[in-house]
Amino acid sequence: MNEDRFNMDIRKYLKTVGVTSQREIELAVRDALEKGKLSERTLLKPKMILRIPEIGLEHVIDGEIGLS
Repeated sequence: MNEDRFNMDIRKYLKTVGVTSQREIELAVRDALEKGKLSERTLLKPKMILRIPEIGLEHVIDGEIGLS
């Protein structure tokens, strides 16, 4: 296994996940606030599930995102 390529590909993937996830969360929150479906005092409880079927990995990350 080429460790350098492996590590670079993981980092590239995680950067893409982070950037696109943040953008999607921001858009969805703004939309929900505009439509009155969400209060600015809401505490969001996101759940991220990382699955890699080829190696049998399923990793769950729970979190909290405050709006105020």
